[in-house]
Amino acid sequence: MLDELRQAFQSGLTVSFAWRRVQLLALLRFLREREADIAAAVHADLGKSAQETFLTETSFLAGEIRYALKHLNAWMRPSRRVVPPHYQFGHGAVHSEPRGVVLIIGAWNYPLQLVLAPLAAALAAGNCAVLKPSEHAPHTSALIARCAGEYLDRGAVRVVEGGIAEAGALLAERFDFIFYTGSRSGGREVMLAAARHMLPVALELGGKNPCIVEPDAALRTAARRIVWAKFLNAGQTCIAPDYLLVHEDVASVLQSLMQQAIRDFFGADPRKSPDYSRIVNDYHFTRLERLLGEGTIVAGGHTERASRYIAPTILQGITAGSAIMEEEIFGPLLPVLTYRRFEEALAFIGQRDDPLALYLFSSKGATGKKALRQTRSGSFCCNDLLFQSAMHTLPFGGTGKSGFGRYHGKAGFETFSLSRSVLFKSVFPDPDLRYPPYGRKKFALLKAIVRFFG
Repeated sequence: MLDELRQAFQSGLTVSFAWRRVQLLALLRFLREREADIAAAVHADLGKSAQETFLTETSFLAGEIRYALKHLNAWMRPSRRVVPPHYQFGHGAVHSEPRGVVLIIGAWNYPLQLVLAPLAAALAAGNCAVLKPSEHAPHTSALIARCAGEYLDRGAVRVVEGGIAEAGALLAERFDFIFYTGSRSGGREVMLAAARHMLPVALELGGKNPCIVEPDAALRTAARRIVWAKFLNAGQTCIAPDYLLVHEDVASVLQSLMQQAIRDFFGADPRKSPDYSRIVNDYHFTRLERLLGEGTIVAGGHTERASRYIAPTILQGITAGSAIMEEEIFGPLLPVLTYRRFEEALAFIGQRDDPLALYLFSSKGATGKKALRQTRSGSFCCNDLLFQSAMHTLPFGGTGKSGFGRYHGKAGFETFSLSRSVLFKSVFPDPDLRYPPYGRKKFALLKAIVRFFG
C-alpha cells in the first residue's frame, strides 16, 4: 500500500491545484450526501445527538474545507523574497511543497472531525495520506473507510482500521510526516517511532485546562458557557475546562448558577436528554466513576454502567493534591477550587504543565492582559470557551506536554507543507571579488560591501 502511495506521489499526481480542489470538493460532497449516516455512526459510538454532531463535526469540517478552497490558490503561490543588492542579479522565493506520504492518526472523542480536518489540510497541501481512525469509535471508523473508497482518489488516500497492532505496524513504516491526535502516552509512542526514522511529527494532545472566574465576571453568562463547554460530548473534549479556579467571594453563587444551567440544558434528569452524550467505553466509565469519590458532589454524581451514563457533575472540596487534579479528566466531572487573589490563581496554573487552553471570565481588559503575560497555553479565550479552536483564521495546537504543531485554516496547509527556499541567479555579473585569493585590499573592499548591505 505504501509503495503504491509513494509511486503515486512521485508521479506528480497530487501536485496540481486542480487535483487538490477535486479532492476537497469530494470531501464536501461526502459530508453533504452522508450527513444522516455520519450522525447515526457518531451516535452509535458516543450517544451524541444529530444536532451536536452537526455543530461539532460536519459543519466545522465543511467550513474548514470551504475556507481552504477559497484560499488555496493564494496559499500555493510562491512567496517572493527580497534579494539584497550584493547578491544581485536574481530573485528569491519560498515555495510551499507537499511533504509526501503522511500518516494521520485520529482520536475517538470527535471521531470524524479529528481525522478529516487534518486530511483536508493534507490534501490541500498536495499529499498522499494514510488514515488511522480510532478503534474506539468503530462505526465512524468504518464510515471513514467507505468515504475514502467511494469519494476520494484511491491512488492517494487509504484507510487502515484496527487497534494497537495496526497502529504499531503503521508506525514501524517510514512516512514523510505523522500527525497524531490523542493522549500524552500515545504521543510518546508516536515520537519514539518517528525518532527511529527521524520523521517530523505534529502532536495534538490534551491537558488540564484551567478556567478562572474573577468576581467582576458576568456570572450568569459565565455559568451557562462553562456548563455548555464542559458537558458538551459528556466532557470528552480536549479543550474543555478541566477545572475551575473561582474567586472565593463568588464561588457559591457561580455553583448555584451552574446547577441551574444544567437543569435548563438537560432537564431534571440528564439521562433522558437527547442532547447529552455517553462515555465512549467501559474502561473510561470505570476510570471516571473512581474519581467521584473525591470531594463533595454539588450537582450530579449519578451513574449507570449499562448505558455508560455519568451525569453532569460539579465537585467542591477538591485540593491541589487530589487524584482528580493529577491527570486530564476527559469526562463530565468539574472540580471547583477557590482563590483569594488573582496572583494565586496564576501561580497555581504556572506550577503545572502548560495546558492546551486557558480560559478567563473577567470584565476587565487589564486582567486578561495580565493572564496572557504570566501564563503559557496553546490557546487563550476570555469570556467564552472552545470558540478559539473553531475559527479557521486561528491556528490550533498545544505547547509543551499539550502538544506541538498547528492546524486549522492556513496553519494546517503550512503544517503539511515543506517550505522550500528557491533562488534563481543570473550568470552576469560574475565579479572576481567573490573568489580567492583574498588580498588585503580585496578583502577590505569585500568586507565593506557585506557590512554595508548586510
